[in-house]
Amino acid sequence: MSRMPIPHTLKTATVDDAAAISRVLARAFDDDPMMRWFFPDAATRETGLRRYFATIFTRQYARIGVCEYTEAAGAFWVPPTALDKAAPDADTVRELAGILGETADLFRQAAEAAAEAGTPEPAWYLAVVGADPAAQGQGHGAALLRSGLAKADAAGLPVLLESSKPENLPFYEHFGFRVLGESALPGGGPTLWAMRREPAAA
Repeated sequence: MSRMPIPHTLKTATVDDAAAISRVLARAFDDDPMMRWFFPDAATRETGLRRYFATIFTRQYARIGVCEYTEAAGAFWVPPTALDKAAPDADTVRELAGILGETADLFRQAAEAAAEAGTPEPAWYLAVVGADPAAQGQGHGAALLRSGLAKADAAGLPVLLESSKPENLPFYEHFGFRVLGESALPGGGPTLWAMRREPAAA
């Protein structure tokens, strides 16, 4: 007799959850091309990633976004009313520069390019989603993705994201995203794929 899968319990994240979320996301993004570009030293990458995710969560997404997590994954969403704040502000960039060290200038260029690109339409933006590799394939990331997509669908709005990991594109395509285009990060960085999902019919 097979067991029915247990639905993952999604919780809304607050700044008090920063340590737990940053720990999970540091493991999730250890092999991400963009994060490896920013944190090239494998010996210090996990510590750097923890500080990075804790900073963008507490200074940015916990304030303007919808942040949810399970015991093994986390997601940061930016609603349409806060898209102008999706890119890190100057104070956050300065704080992150102290974490990034030698790659701080690369990050500044990437942040400036993201801010200049902007978003020409109302949409939900998936800034971050990741699951601990030890729990991948168990549906944690999918549960978080479905939660955000449901909010966008209820509002009749599209969803936007960027991914620097080509292996993740089929996962997003399974949920209705399509690739809009690709571009390289400034300074010879990895390729980013821009993706969009139209709202599901009511």
